[in-house]
Amino acid sequence: MKVVLFCGGLGMRMREDAQSAPKPMAMIGDRPLLWHVMRYYAHFGHTDFVLCLGYGAAAVKDYFLHYDETLSNDFTLAMSDRDLHLFSSDITDWNITFIDTGLNSTIGERLMRVRPHVENEPMFLANYADTLTNAPLDEMIRRFEASAAVASLLAVPVQSTHHVLDIADGDRVTGITPMRELTQWENGGYFVLRPEIFEHMREGEELVPDALERLMPERVIAQRYKGFWRAADTFKDRAELEQLYYSARCPWMLWDTNRTGGSLAPALIS
Repeated sequence: MKVVLFCGGLGMRMREDAQSAPKPMAMIGDRPLLWHVMRYYAHFGHTDFVLCLGYGAAAVKDYFLHYDETLSNDFTLAMSDRDLHLFSSDITDWNITFIDTGLNSTIGERLMRVRPHVENEPMFLANYADTLTNAPLDEMIRRFEASAAVASLLAVPVQSTHHVLDIADGDRVTGITPMRELTQWENGGYFVLRPEIFEHMREGEELVPDALERLMPERVIAQRYKGFWRAADTFKDRAELEQLYYSARCPWMLWDTNRTGGSLAPALIS
């Protein structure tokens, strides 16, 4: 199944003392965020990628054109003749299509630009290039196939660390509740879509909420998940993900049992 990834967002600082970089190319360990997202899909057997490029397109292209397998795989190097033998490989079976979808395009416009690459598929996957999870993708696809929906998205608990206040007469605070404990859900990406989605999209609009609002309520389903999900929106987010990486507690790295921390991912909520 083809995987469309939105990689055209503005840059964020990869290091405090470094130049601004495309957001998907912010590093988590030895690999960029984009690689981690793609590796998640590849773990479930989906290795045909369509990258919607924009800001920093050259950096994304250059990374894969000069990809170094030795950074994340064990190997033997015979120094006498410089012969390199890899014990495993990351991306030899990947097919990656690079499409420039504009510097200032919305997510919806980026998706419309790559329509020719997915419109003949029964269904396809799409996602932001800066969100990580260990959600059971195979289960998400099965649920979607069994439905009449045109679109599904991963629904995750509100991620804010702020608190909601209950305020009574006289400005008295009567309750303090962490936002994450509210019975609210936010869009976590990881879309499963049928090509019919393009019939509900308009130039200049977003996929969320514009196109999905036209399909609600019967043709959009939420796949609720309370397991690991994290968006790397800020330098702080990226630093926290790196800390998890270097402590070998990376729930999203399902392809590497040495780094998942040994925890089992929960199932989707029925």
